[in-house]
Amino acid sequence: MTATAIEGRSCGTCTLCCKLLHVPELDKPMGTWCTHCKQSSGCTIHETRPQACRDFFCGYLQSVALTEDWYPAKSRIVVTGEPSGIVLYVDPGRPEAWRTAPFYERIKAWAVDGLPRDRQVAVRIGRRTFAVLPDKDVDLGDMDPGDQIVWEARRGPAGRFYNAHRVRAKQ
Repeated sequence: MTATAIEGRSCGTCTLCCKLLHVPELDKPMGTWCTHCKQSSGCTIHETRPQACRDFFCGYLQSVALTEDWYPAKSRIVVTGEPSGIVLYVDPGRPEAWRTAPFYERIKAWAVDGLPRDRQVAVRIGRRTFAVLPDKDVDLGDMDPGDQIVWEARRGPAGRFYNAHRVRAKQ
């Protein structure tokens, strides 16, 4: 199924995904501006851009549940859906943006709703990664391509609790 933008939403002047996301076809690392991006304007190779760029639509463009506050150019957060759950890419120029209102409350709600159904929530600020759990946020440090997050759920005397840790990719 191909992702599309909901009616009435477009990238407009937002180009934040061109900074925050990794684009393997262009050998563009996460957290650096794409050399083909004209900030606040768009892609200079739009007609020949890689398939990964053609297929990408951030969460704001796809979800009516994300209000105008979530517009990435304003929030400095790009929300993505991935097979494991939700990953939020945060502009390193505003690393605490995800911890402010109204974002943090919604992010925590996603963790509460998702973890029992094996849907995780992670926040990426460059290579630094946080696992967002219902009761805490776990700073996993810098993650490299291929590193994995292992999520754990256990029952204890006070009920269910969660944890997460990083597993380095095999070299």
